[in-house]
Amino acid sequence: MNPILTIFQRELRSYFATPVAYVFIVIFLLLSGAFTFYLGGFYERGQADLEPFFRFHPWLYLFLVPAVAMRLWADERKSGSIELLLTLPVTMWQAVVAKFLAAWCFIGLALALTFPIWITVNVLGEPDNGVIVAGYLGSLLMAGAFLAIGACLSAASRSQAVAFILSVVVCFLLLLAGFPLVLDLFRAIAPQGLVDAIAGLSFFAHFNAISKGVIDLRDLLYFVFSIGFWLYANAVVIDLKKAD
Repeated sequence: MNPILTIFQRELRSYFATPVAYVFIVIFLLLSGAFTFYLGGFYERGQADLEPFFRFHPWLYLFLVPAVAMRLWADERKSGSIELLLTLPVTMWQAVVAKFLAAWCFIGLALALTFPIWITVNVLGEPDNGVIVAGYLGSLLMAGAFLAIGACLSAASRSQAVAFILSVVVCFLLLLAGFPLVLDLFRAIAPQGLVDAIAGLSFFAHFNAISKGVIDLRDLLYFVFSIGFWLYANAVVIDLKKAD
């Protein structure tokens, strides 16, 4: 059997071997509903769309995705099972990709279970379902980028708590990168080219464009390259740390 598929199946099953997976899914669904229908003013807006639903996804992922990612490698390093994993007929890249895909699939399942909200908006009105599909795509890609960061930082620490905190901090900085307050601060001390580069790093800006139905190849490539970069860093960190 393909090593990636073997590790993928093992990791995905492990999520549902304990109540943690079910707790995560329930929390994600409850918060998604609360943010959409209450904080997002879904009914008060009088518009048939899911803008309130997707608006809060960056902030949901900021804490929930690092909570999933923190165990990916920190547990392996703490227990010493990482050495056993890497002695199997599997390459470093296969292990990194398989564990990432299993976690991403788990988060994707939680996202897919929000379909009643999509059904609700179709019952109440006539939304542009193409825009909604784009929003789900952008949300899944952003979750993948958050997860890749969390996986890399999990590999750098034996402590899940430390991995969680570091992941939240890095993801938070990448979210804030495109906010006017941050950009105005850099405009006062840096050239415009650097300011534009910082703005281009913002997860929020790229996700916001996709969630509005604007499928720009640059936004898609940003998330794809972000995932690739952090997975590469993940492999490098494991290679450096596996002898610890």
